[in-house]
Amino acid sequence: MKPALIFDFGGVLMRTLDYTPRHRWDEQLGLPLGSVERVVHGGESWRLAQTGTISPEAYWSDVGQQLGLTAEQTRQLAVDFFSGDQLDEALVAFIRQLRAAGHRTALLSNDSPALLEKLQMLQIADLFDPLVISAFIGVMKPDARAYQTVLDRLGITPAQAIFIDDLPRNVAGAQAVGIIGLHYTTLDQLRRDLDSLIRQASGEL
Repeated sequence: MKPALIFDFGGVLMRTLDYTPRHRWDEQLGLPLGSVERVVHGGESWRLAQTGTISPEAYWSDVGQQLGLTAEQTRQLAVDFFSGDQLDEALVAFIRQLRAAGHRTALLSNDSPALLEKLQMLQIADLFDPLVISAFIGVMKPDARAYQTVLDRLGITPAQAIFIDDLPRNVAGAQAVGIIGLHYTTLDQLRRDLDSLIRQASGEL
C-alpha cells in the first residue's frame, strides 16, 4: 500500500508572490507596511472564521471595521488582498502524477468555509479526497484532532501518511501524532524528499 499524501493549501499550493496590492492598502490608509495583513490574517476574527465560529461575511465585516473601511472598500480589499496570490500549476501537475501512480491525496487546511468555493473555482477540488478544512471540523492544525480527522476519513493509520505543510509548527503537529511530516519549501525539494520518504514508507507498510 502506497502512503497517502496530505497537503496544505496556503503557502504550498497557493502562495503570495506579489505583496504590492496589500502594501497599497497600507499606504492608502497611512499605515506601516504589513499592517493590513496583520488585521486580515492575524486577528481574532480570522481565528474564529477558521474554526467556523463566524461566517466569512462576518469576518470581513470585522476586518473592515478595524480598518475603518466602508462596506464597498471592504469588498474591494477582499479582492485586492489575494490578487498577488498564484496557484502553483507545476505542483498541481505533480499531484496529478502522484495520484496516477496510485497515491491517495488529501487536503488539510486551516481556512474559512470560503476555501471550498475557491478550490472549485480553481478546478482542483478533484485532486483531494477527502477535503478537510478547519472551519468545517471546528479545530485547526496543529491540534491533534485535525490530523486525526483526515486520517479517519482516509481510513488509515498515521504511519501510512505523509503530511506536507509550509509551517514547521504544523509539520511538528503531524509528527506528534505519528505522521511522517515534510516541511515544504520548493517543488524541487518536495520531489527529492518525497522520493526518499515514499520509498522509506513503502518499505515499512
